[in-house]
Amino acid sequence: MSRIAKQPIEIPSGVDIKLQGQHLAVKGPIGEMTMEIHSDIKVEQKENLLCVMLDDDSKSTAIAGTMRSLMSNLVTGVSKGFERKLELVGIGYRAQLKGNSLNLTLGFSHPVNYLIPEGIKIETPSQTEVVISGIDKQKVGQVAAEIRAYRPPEPYKGKGVKYSDERIIRKEAKKK
Repeated sequence: MSRIAKQPIEIPSGVDIKLQGQHLAVKGPIGEMTMEIHSDIKVEQKENLLCVMLDDDSKSTAIAGTMRSLMSNLVTGVSKGFERKLELVGIGYRAQLKGNSLNLTLGFSHPVNYLIPEGIKIETPSQTEVVISGIDKQKVGQVAAEIRAYRPPEPYKGKGVKYSDERIIRKEAKKK
């Protein structure tokens, strides 16, 4: 079994877990989520811990670590939530929220409108910052990647949409 799967998942106070066969439902102060557990995996709940184990006849150990990580993300998501920050770098690049869409000005001849999916909350603290938050880690990351894909950062001037913790390796311009 993988090393990650051997670690138990701590369940914080305020989070309720219902385990029915291979169906896991997690409810917390922020929201609730469900997931189906792989058939080769057994999950046991001991007080405030969730333990992942493999079936005896199973040969797939990698799926145990994956399932443990997914379950840990569910527990973290409904208790704390996930957040991803984007920065817009460039003259005239800005973002503003209009109802259920994010209006981006990224140097194109037209503004880019991104419809915000359900379960995701987007804030713009300043014109060049976008904060994406939600309870589903995969969905938050996917939305951030889709917004970044409109204008990824380029290596010469560093202009574009980048993650706040991303470091862009700059290239030297061509010499005459």
